[in-house]
Amino acid sequence: MEAYNFFINEEGHLRSGWRLAIFAISFLICAQLSEVLLLLGIAGALRRPAVDVALSNWGFAAGHGAILISAALVGWACGKLFEELPFSALGCLPQGGWLRNLGIGSVLGAASLFLAALLATATRGIHFRFDSAGPRSISETVVISALVFLFAAAAEEILFRGYPLQTLTRANLAWLGVILTSVAFASVHLRNPNVVPRLTFLNTTLAGVLLAVGYLRTGSLWFPIGWHWAWNWMQGSVVGLPVSGIDRLAPAPLLRAINSGPDWLTGGSYGIEGGAACTIALLISTLVIWRTKLISPAKQAPAQGAALSSEASSK
Repeated sequence: MEAYNFFINEEGHLRSGWRLAIFAISFLICAQLSEVLLLLGIAGALRRPAVDVALSNWGFAAGHGAILISAALVGWACGKLFEELPFSALGCLPQGGWLRNLGIGSVLGAASLFLAALLATATRGIHFRFDSAGPRSISETVVISALVFLFAAAAEEILFRGYPLQTLTRANLAWLGVILTSVAFASVHLRNPNVVPRLTFLNTTLAGVLLAVGYLRTGSLWFPIGWHWAWNWMQGSVVGLPVSGIDRLAPAPLLRAINSGPDWLTGGSYGIEGGAACTIALLISTLVIWRTKLISPAKQAPAQGAALSSEASSK
């Protein structure tokens, strides 16, 4: 019987736990540096103090830009160095079936948010009225925010459903990858305004599980990106609810939501993601995504879907 190697698996690759730790540390360093550079670059282009830029929507863009760049760069580097994988293994290139999965993800994401809003409305927890900002302001919000939410969703999906989930999946530890990435996804949202501690964490963890299931079903990031951006866009720009406690990204939505409570159902000032109506909608949506035949695996590079080790069986 061969001695167990704490660092190297039977395929000659660094074990998944070490790969994940190196990714996390490298990402944090790269993201911090990238955000500073992006803020300074934007401040210089706008001729405004960097502090003012950081507190504006440009700061939001710089933060998510840093996440997108760093997660893609570090994810590619870790895949190349530790697992001999090409960049395409991250599942974010426009490969066969990507547009279909993006479209279906977008439809299901919008439908999931609509279901949550419908549940809150049916119990008279939320009422809606048309926004009075005018057609031009509403049109600008609907279009521009769609681009913002798509950009933000791509950044977060490449980070959480990118290399961390994928490298554990290749190690036959998909269940561990789903748990770790979903909890991490929920934890970073606890810093948002007006957090409802228990339900916010629960709902965002459930959303992470749903998005991970979407990745595992398709083998690419396009379905979770589609679901994620459409959920946020429907929430903020169409029905006028705060998006994870933030309401400045959609200043003139199509509808305005009026919260009548109770907050445990509607999420209060945090938005519907902090309420039980969201919990029910996410559970139903996860089951639909797990069972539906609408989505299918995307065409991938040969190495992308291959298990590179037998770590789980050797432990």
